[in-house]
Amino acid sequence: MKLGFACKYLDQQATQPFPFKSTTRTRFLSLDDDARITLLNQLAQNNLQNLDLTLNQLAAQPDALRMMRIGSDLLPLYTVPQATQLYGELLKDLEPLLQRCGELARAHNIRLSFHPGQYTVLASDNEGVVDRAIEDVEYHATCAVLMGYGRQFQDFKINIHMNGKKGIEGFRAAFRRLSPAARNMLTVENDEISCSLDDVLQARHLCPVVLDIHHHWVKENQYIQADDARIELIEASWCDVRPVLHYSIAQEGIIPDRGFPDQQDLAVSKSKLRAHSDYYFNQTLNDWALSFNAFDIMCEVKMKNLARDRLYHYAVEHQRITAR
Repeated sequence: MKLGFACKYLDQQATQPFPFKSTTRTRFLSLDDDARITLLNQLAQNNLQNLDLTLNQLAAQPDALRMMRIGSDLLPLYTVPQATQLYGELLKDLEPLLQRCGELARAHNIRLSFHPGQYTVLASDNEGVVDRAIEDVEYHATCAVLMGYGRQFQDFKINIHMNGKKGIEGFRAAFRRLSPAARNMLTVENDEISCSLDDVLQARHLCPVVLDIHHHWVKENQYIQADDARIELIEASWCDVRPVLHYSIAQEGIIPDRGFPDQQDLAVSKSKLRAHSDYYFNQTLNDWALSFNAFDIMCEVKMKNLARDRLYHYAVEHQRITAR
């Protein structure tokens, strides 16, 4: 089992030693072409160098901690048409940095992923939204391909939600429009509002299903168990690749620090239940998440790798993970 964290690596003072930088579309478009290309190059060089530094940190950690989600702003504003054109000139200089990051990750068995944002909706009933969603998935796929991935099924994960009024039919139609590399990397996740686990399982023959156990609890008020019949379907969707689940819990003060909270007893809104905690403070829920021992776990908590590390030490102490 690997335990990952999302996007921001924190030091022991809870600050980011290797931050990504970005800019706004408005600022970018206010510049002339020379200034635009200079800005994009500076930002992308910074982000790739800091990704390399982050990966080097992970390479020195136990194998169980070598997993991370890369921030989507790796190449800032890539899908803005005026920026896309300029990246055509920049990529020849950026590609060696991307290749180095990919080689480092593979050499040290670091599992990598992207998670495009909430507006990447392949199943939308708005064709413009679908077109932009495909562009966004392909941007993430381009980054991964330049790092040396996308060559075989799930050597890299690009995870999205399947929300959208066209449901599985819309998702299937958009999926067929993706490049082979993007199709190799795409995964789909249940959400807490519109798309249940049962809905997402309809896509299991197209791409792997990522189980978010907190989303499932928020939507259904149910603690899905590792022996649930649907877990076998999720695992099968990954073929011979180790599946991934996402683990978060409601914020401190909203739920107790022990036991399985029942939403009916909490008397708070779904929106408050959705918000992620700083740390994994409820050991009952930690035991529940770690019971999915066939899965790697992406830790979706505000304190990122610091919270992930605490969960790791708890798992080692309780012999859920072997320290090595």
